[in-house]
Amino acid sequence: MTPRIRNTHALAPAAIKAMTALEHSFAGSGLDPNLLELVRLRVSQINGCAFCIHMHSTVLRRAGVPEMHLHMLPAWRESTFYSPRERAALGWAETLTRVAETGAPDADYAALQDQFGEAEQVWLTFVIGAINTWNRLQVGFRAAHPAEAELAAA
Repeated sequence: MTPRIRNTHALAPAAIKAMTALEHSFAGSGLDPNLLELVRLRVSQINGCAFCIHMHSTVLRRAGVPEMHLHMLPAWRESTFYSPRERAALGWAETLTRVAETGAPDADYAALQDQFGEAEQVWLTFVIGAINTWNRLQVGFRAAHPAEAELAAA
């Protein structure tokens, strides 16, 4: 895969700075960082973003999340590995990532309400929006994940 633009950060520094500030703000959300990484990973899987899948699976592995928890993520609905809170977050992430198809149905929102307070719902929705933006930047411009970049340089 050949990158279309190699250094998007240098071409839009103000936007990258704003996105980075948004990402840093999530630390104040009170939401479990591993839950947020799991959501980012699932959204990146849906969007086919190799760069972000590599990044978020690496972060989760380093945080000690069991490998099987990561491997089963595409089948989270059929797996017993995920808590009700994780299921609600993953369902909300999927419905918002595919919002043009889903319309964010009431059932998905009800599951979210059962597990998250209103402020947490808003924070989680911002996280989902942010990772979708990052995915579009990386997929659109064909960003190579680190292993591929290392192979290309060799």
